[in-house]
Amino acid sequence: MTRYSAWSVFRNALTKQEDWDRAWRDPEPKPAYDVIIIGGGGHGLATAYYLARNHGITNVAVLEKGWLGGGNTGRNTTIVRSNYMLNANGHFYEHSLKLWEGLSQDLNYNVMFSQRGVLNIAHSSSQMESYSRRGNAMLLNGIDSELLSRDEVQKFVPDLNYSSNARFPIYGGLLQRRGGTARHDAVAWGLARGADMRGVDIIQNCEVTGILRDGDKVAGVQTSRGTIRAPKIGVAVAGNTGRITEMAGMRVPIESHLLQAIVSEPLKPFVDTVVTFGVGHFYISQSDKGGLVLGGDLDGYNSYAQRGNLPTIEHVMACGVAMYPALSRIRMLRHWGGVMDMSMDGSPIIGKTPIKGFYLNCGWCYGGFKATPGSGHVFAHTIANDAPHPFNEDMTLERFSSGAVIDERGAGPTPNAH
Repeated sequence: MTRYSAWSVFRNALTKQEDWDRAWRDPEPKPAYDVIIIGGGGHGLATAYYLARNHGITNVAVLEKGWLGGGNTGRNTTIVRSNYMLNANGHFYEHSLKLWEGLSQDLNYNVMFSQRGVLNIAHSSSQMESYSRRGNAMLLNGIDSELLSRDEVQKFVPDLNYSSNARFPIYGGLLQRRGGTARHDAVAWGLARGADMRGVDIIQNCEVTGILRDGDKVAGVQTSRGTIRAPKIGVAVAGNTGRITEMAGMRVPIESHLLQAIVSEPLKPFVDTVVTFGVGHFYISQSDKGGLVLGGDLDGYNSYAQRGNLPTIEHVMACGVAMYPALSRIRMLRHWGGVMDMSMDGSPIIGKTPIKGFYLNCGWCYGGFKATPGSGHVFAHTIANDAPHPFNEDMTLERFSSGAVIDERGAGPTPNAH
């Protein structure tokens, strides 16, 4: 397969750009593999990529019921950060952020990772104290963090509502300069290309309809394209996790909820960083195409339809206008929803299950995209070695029975509150 470079662009220009190789193959499924990954989104593709790259396991199939990256990977708001307070989350997401920083070079594919900074706005003195605690915890874990005053925030992002009679006055903010955004489609395509180059089969339009078991271990899957056998199965299907695990005869401590996102019409450069609202669940950035990407709240009406409802859209826009008054003049272009896998403590589940050879990667709540390379890296290690990586050893299912939960928000066992 062609390695991308300035020379390859020049060479293909001589043939009208008509001789490029396919980025990845479209193979027929084989009867058996060493490992099956269910889910052809960012986490599933990253897992397959690192299985081949780091562990030499190339007889791998990635099964995607639709098209590659067509689930939450293609619907998220593309934010990358590691500004967590608890040690388990902080170390894991910082590991992922470091992988992001070298991902384009590693994949030989531009994922358009832009470290433009992530700014959390504070709207009260108590929120500033909370951000101070989080920022100090980040610094103790070796993660960059800056606590900004109101004047520093105004200098960094001048277009917010700094009025003295604003409904939610701005007191300051917490800034992580190494955070930013990446292009979601490019991440999926780059990982797919990297995995395919190493011999992984990426099989689209192949829905899993059943899990084959041999006693207390898995033996393969039933799919819309026939039976495929494998001694190890990794599940990375976000909000559809409960449906897959039910096929294997087990239930997991997660709920599926719908998360809204909206994109505006293309604009000239307006927001050169990522800004989060400190009062409601709202965040904003600007894509490479010029559209403002607005992240919203969980939709109150759950479904697997991957679309949001009007009351939540109205709530998102109200939050946006409260923080950015200029948004009231902007037209929204499209909206969608992602089916989120919300865990009981708001932190992910990556590890083994009571069924031998059956591995889970789920419970990402709002944090799935930023964890893509880190998730794939540690999940691949877990599958290859049948033991967790140091960065996910606290993120196993057992924490819910032992009580060692990773509750970043302190909201208790209420998935839609995290």
